Amino acid sequence: MNSNRYFDYSRRSTFTVNIGGIPLGSDHPLRIQTMTNTATDDIEASTAQCLRCAAAGADYVRLTAQGVKQAQSIGSIHEALREQDCRVPLIADIHFNPNAALAAAAVCEKVRINPGNFVDPARTFKQLTYTDEEYAAEVERIREALLPLIAICREHHTALRIGVNHGSLSDRIMSRYGNTAPGMVESAMEFLRILHSEHFDDVVVSMKASNVVVMVEAVRRMAAAMDAEGMRYPLHLGVTEAGFGEDGRIKSAVGIGTLLSEGLGDTLRVSLSEEPELEIPVAQKLAQYISRRAGHAHIEGTLWEEQDRFAPTRRITTLTDGRIGGGQAPIVVGSMAPDALTGMHPDYFINQSDLEWVHVDYNTPAAELQALTGRDRTVIVVEAVGENVPGSQLAVLHRLAMLGVDRPAIIHNVVDDDDLEWLQVKAGADMGAVMLSGLADGVWLEAPNIAQQQQVIDTALAVLQATRQRISKTEFISCPGCGRTMFDLQTTVKRVKAATAHLTHLKIGVMGCVVNGPGEMADADYGYVGAARNRISLYKGKTCIEKNIPEDQAIDRLLALIHQYGDDVRH
Repeated sequence: MNSNRYFDYSRRSTFTVNIGGIPLGSDHPLRIQTMTNTATDDIEASTAQCLRCAAAGADYVRLTAQGVKQAQSIGSIHEALREQDCRVPLIADIHFNPNAALAAAAVCEKVRINPGNFVDPARTFKQLTYTDEEYAAEVERIREALLPLIAICREHHTALRIGVNHGSLSDRIMSRYGNTAPGMVESAMEFLRILHSEHFDDVVVSMKASNVVVMVEAVRRMAAAMDAEGMRYPLHLGVTEAGFGEDGRIKSAVGIGTLLSEGLGDTLRVSLSEEPELEIPVAQKLAQYISRRAGHAHIEGTLWEEQDRFAPTRRITTLTDGRIGGGQAPIVVGSMAPDALTGMHPDYFINQSDLEWVHVDYNTPAAELQALTGRDRTVIVVEAVGENVPGSQLAVLHRLAMLGVDRPAIIHNVVDDDDLEWLQVKAGADMGAVMLSGLADGVWLEAPNIAQQQQVIDTALAVLQATRQRISKTEFISCPGCGRTMFDLQTTVKRVKAATAHLTHLKIGVMGCVVNGPGEMADADYGYVGAARNRISLYKGKTCIEKNIPEDQAIDRLLALIHQYGDDVRH
C-alpha cells in the first residue's frame, strides 16, 4: 500500500468466490458465518440449528464431518433445509480425513480442509529433520491428495477453504518454521500453490489462532504472501477459541476489527462458547461498523518505516510519573466519578491528576508536536477525527515516532452507544487496532451512556488483555464447540471460570476435543480437554499429564494439578 494512503480504509481487491449463490470477496458485502455445535449425525437437531442460524442472519453455516458418515449426514441436512425453503450454503469442516472431504464436496457448497492434518499425520510436537528432497516429496504428496478433491469440487461447483490453525500446524511445518505466523503462512501456501497451478480459484483462506497477536500477524503475512505470488484469494477472519461473554466478544473485535480496519477480510466468524446463533449479531455489528468507513475523508499521514508492519514492537518513550511509557504496561485512564465503580479502578482519573494531558489530533501541526519533547510531566492524548477512528489516531502516532517525540501517548476514544455489546465491538475494533501497533502507552475510554460505568473500565482492560500488553484477570481460551465436542461446553466453561478466576496470572484452556485443543492451548498454562464422552484429559502447557478423568472429578483434579506445580500462587 502507498504509505500516504496507509491510514485510509479500503478493502483489499480479491477474486470473487461463489458459494451456493452467495458470492464472497471483491466488492461484495462482508459475509457472516457460524458453525453448529450439534452432532452432525443428529439430522433433526442440526437442521433446526442451521435454520436458527440462517434466521439470525448467517450467510453460511459450517458443520463438522469427522468421517464419510458425517459428510453424508451433511448432505441429508442440506436436503432437509431445502425442503423447508432454507437456501443457506453449508460448509463441511474436515480434519485428518481426505475421504470425508471427497464425500462432502459432492453434497455441500464449500469444504474446509486443514493443511496441518489433511495429509500430514497428527502432530506430536516432535522435531523432525528433512532434506530438501524429502521435504519436496512431502509437498508432492499434498498434490496427489488434492487433485481428486479439486476434480470433485470442479464437478459440483464446490468451493474450498484452506483453513490454517495455529494450534494444528504439522510437525513437518513446525520443524522447519516453528510454531509461528510465518509457519502458518507457509502451511497454507503449499496448498495454494497447487490450487493456483491447477487454475482452481474458488478458494478462501483463513489464518486462525486463539492468540490475537499471532492471528493478526499471520493474516497480514498471508495477504502479503498471496499478493507477492499473484494470488487474490478472499480471506476468512476469526479468533479461534475466543471464549465466552465479554472475553469472546472483545478478543474477536480486537483481532477481526484490526484486520478489517486494514482492508483485510471478506468473511468472518465470531467464535463464542455460546449457542452459534448468538455469534451472528456480534459479527454483524463488526461488519457494519467497519464498512461505514468506506469513502471517508482522506487522512493525511506518512508511515513510520522503522516499524515492522507485520509484528510491531512498542515505541520507545520516556517513563513519566513512574508508570506511563518507558516500556511499562499500558495505563487505563477514566473520567467517571470514582464512587461509580465497584471493581477495578483506572490508573488515573483525568480530573484528579496533576499531569499535563495535551490533546492532539492528526490536524495538529508538526511543530506543535515537536515542542512537546522533553516536557517531563506531559502525556499526549491522541483524539480521533472522523469515521475512521483508528486511522486518524495512527496517523498521529506514526508522526510522533517519525519526529522523535519522546513523550508517552495515550488514545482517547468516546463511544456514544448505550448498548454494552456495541461498546465492546467499537472499543475492541478501534482501540485494539491502535494498541496492536505498539505506538501508544495507554487508553482512555469514555462511554457516558453506559449505565454501569464499571463496564467501561472492564472493557478497556479487556482490550489491553486481548492485545497481550496488560493482564488483569485469568485468561480463558475456550472453543465454541462443534459436533466433535465431548461435554457440555458452555456449562463447563462457566464452572472452570468460577473455580479458577482468582488465578489472574494464568492462562487456562477449555477445549471440547483433541483436534485443535492441545495446539491452540499450547499458549495456555493449563488445559482441560475432552478426551471421550464425559472423559477429560488435563494438560500442563502442551503436555498431557492426566488422561481420561471422569468429568465429575476433572475440575478438582485440575485445581490439584495447578497446586502440584505451585502455580496457585503468583511467583
